[in-house]
Amino acid sequence: MPLLKRGEQSIYYEEFGSGYPILLIAPGSLNSSVQIWHGSAAFDATVELASEFRLIAMDLRNAGSSWVPITPDDGWHSYTGDHLALLDHLGIGQCHVLGQCIGGPLSMALIQAAPDRVAGGVLVQPSGRIGPDTGRSGGFDRWREALTGHPEATPAVLDSFRANLYRNDFVYTVSRDFARTCQAPLLVLAGNDEAHPFAVAEELARLAPNTEFIPEWKGLALPPALNRIHEFLRAHTPVGAGSA
Repeated sequence: MPLLKRGEQSIYYEEFGSGYPILLIAPGSLNSSVQIWHGSAAFDATVELASEFRLIAMDLRNAGSSWVPITPDDGWHSYTGDHLALLDHLGIGQCHVLGQCIGGPLSMALIQAAPDRVAGGVLVQPSGRIGPDTGRSGGFDRWREALTGHPEATPAVLDSFRANLYRNDFVYTVSRDFARTCQAPLLVLAGNDEAHPFAVAEELARLAPNTEFIPEWKGLALPPALNRIHEFLRAHTPVGAGSA
């Protein structure tokens, strides 16, 4: 079982294909895991892109086979730290990132934290919200109810963790001001439900200066959208870059 071990922390990951690397962040909110690509994701990125790229998929902390102690100071930065640690562990200096659902906000967090390490980002129906917090947890409650083996995660600790995650609207992890200055090439595929508001994807695509927007991509529109994802990733792979 491939694991990134850091003290008590253990992050499970898998690799597929070969070529320029892509960090994959699956849907599923805080329960995002490699297995979701093979089941309930809109498409299986581990299969769709494996003929051209080296794909790194992982279970988020405390999802699937990953385990990390929970503290009241945890937040989006904790996940970004895991992503950067995994890239370091694998010796990957720069990559693309492709995230669906929660992977959209987490991709933006990675781009903000380490812009020189992301050549391009594909955000598929990014989660988020427009306006004040109405109490919707973005999947936090489902993750919390299934949590086991964490005696340190008292109700107060988990309440603090949740507050850290959902205090901001938009794509949760970054501000609109950052989006306006984000230079990373982005391909944004819109969501169309409460968890993945169309307005969030549309606003992100309008604000970020180097962004292409696909408003409709499901059903019969999926094959051309997948073709465009391939084209986008090829176009923004650094010249001369091979397997990293």
